[in-house]
Amino acid sequence: MMDPLLSQDDAFYLDFLNEVKSKVLQVRTQAMLSVNWELIVLYWQLGWEIFSRQNDQGWGSKVVDRLSWDLKVAFLEMKGFSRKIPLVHAVVC
Repeated sequence: MMDPLLSQDDAFYLDFLNEVKSKVLQVRTQAMLSVNWELIVLYWQLGWEIFSRQNDQGWGSKVVDRLSWDLKVAFLEMKGFSRKIPLVHAVVC
């Protein structure tokens, strides 16, 4: 039932507004899921690359320490590049 204080134009506008808001929320959710998936793939690849290089080149733990530091500096807006937290768990703030 339509509010008697709303004109028909107001009611049409409110319906339109609600449709737009719903679409925006749906697309934002899809975008966040896509970004999260891409980050998971990236971090898995980084972890595999570190593992492979450590095995192939005999890298010691200092490489992980240095990489952790350099990534923290390069990506100030991100957290999770701690030496104690595996790089695959880095997340965008």
